[in-house]
Amino acid sequence: MENKTCQHCNKTIKGRTDKKFCDDYCRNIFNNQLKSSTNNLVRNTNNILGKNRRIIESFLEEENIYIKIKKEILINSGFSFSYNTKCKKLAKGAYIYYCYDYAFLPISEDYCILMKEL
Repeated sequence: MENKTCQHCNKTIKGRTDKKFCDDYCRNIFNNQLKSSTNNLVRNTNNILGKNRRIIESFLEEENIYIKIKKEILINSGFSFSYNTKCKKLAKGAYIYYCYDYAFLPISEDYCILMKEL
């Protein structure tokens, strides 16, 4: 009979012949390490999108459904124009970019409009 070792900690495995890990802890650590690079990319992207959404939300007051704002102010707040969840082309050829339920519409080189999706 061949002694099998845990794929994470290399301890001898006791029990079923098809076991790969000595316990759930080692199995979870091993699998999390395999997925970590993909998970980090997704986690970092979601963090940026969440931050963009919070920034837009912070500039919109309850009674305003949209506001004109300088792009510089957004950039100084940590907003990243490269990240959005959806993009729509408008009739006049402009694009509106969504960040979940909020959006931004660039209207010039210096200004954009922030709005809540209706």
